[in-house]
Amino acid sequence: MASPSKLFLSLFLLFLFNPANAQGLKVGFYEKTCPSVELIVKKVVDDTMSKAPSLAGPLLRMFFHDCFVRGCDGSVLLNSPTNQSEKNAFPNLSLRGFQIIDRVKSALEKACPGVVSCADIVALVARDVVVLRKGPSWEVETGRRDGRISNLTDALLNLPAPTSNISQLITSFQQKGLSVKDLVVLSGGHTIGTSHCTSFSNRLYNFTGKGINNDSDPTLDPNYIVRLKAKCKPTDQTTLVEMDPGSFLTFDNDYYTLVSKRRGLFQSDAALLNNGETKAYVRLHATSQGGSFFQDFGVSMVNMGRIGVLTGAQGEIRKVCSKVN
Repeated sequence: MASPSKLFLSLFLLFLFNPANAQGLKVGFYEKTCPSVELIVKKVVDDTMSKAPSLAGPLLRMFFHDCFVRGCDGSVLLNSPTNQSEKNAFPNLSLRGFQIIDRVKSALEKACPGVVSCADIVALVARDVVVLRKGPSWEVETGRRDGRISNLTDALLNLPAPTSNISQLITSFQQKGLSVKDLVVLSGGHTIGTSHCTSFSNRLYNFTGKGINNDSDPTLDPNYIVRLKAKCKPTDQTTLVEMDPGSFLTFDNDYYTLVSKRRGLFQSDAALLNNGETKAYVRLHATSQGGSFFQDFGVSMVNMGRIGVLTGAQGEIRKVCSKVN
């Protein structure tokens, strides 16, 4: 039986991150104060995707990386004069597209000064880039306010690592009030975007840490290992590799086909085959072009968008997304 202190902590986390406690969020929050908000966001995103479609993956990841650290409060956008904010943490160094968030914010400040939060902008942009990459649409709840704190250590402690096993992933998501299904559905976001070799090279070289150069992860398809080694040398820190080879700019269910064939790029992808519920979901969508993945993804994105939000009089509405007022 759990100790009273552990039981209290579990109940506290459930209360803190339970979607039912995201009071103040609703679809159409800006209906009267900034009725054109979604059109303005879409216009900037449309322009961005026409010129730089590869930013879709990073902008989707930005929402995830924001929500998992201090909740969906725009804290990942804040700069630090001493490079100690969330964006300076190693897991966030590969995030790109901050200038797109700034462009959206500037356009909204002209139309509706001091009304729309940066946290809501991140949520809306994530939805719009998915749609433009032929993925699903969903109604985005808005009404978040911006946090004033951004700490590098918080990001290191809260963002699931690409080397995570299934137990670590489930625990990480449950601590944020997300289910096992949310975990496997949101992992499907890896269908778009790229990754630096450093995020998975441990699976290619010296996997057991014994100093053997050809010691690779046995859960990774051997033929895929050969292809990845051709792109990523042991010390490569700059090369980008497609997470979903062949369709990394298209939001589809090919990710699950890759994972089922042991070609998921990260250990955290491969881990989805080590749990009955996640494995069943992977297998379902690896063999069916139809199914519920698109609908499920929208639901899980809404669930994630409710993590630890600031609403009402909490936080602030930043004038510039990279700094507090």
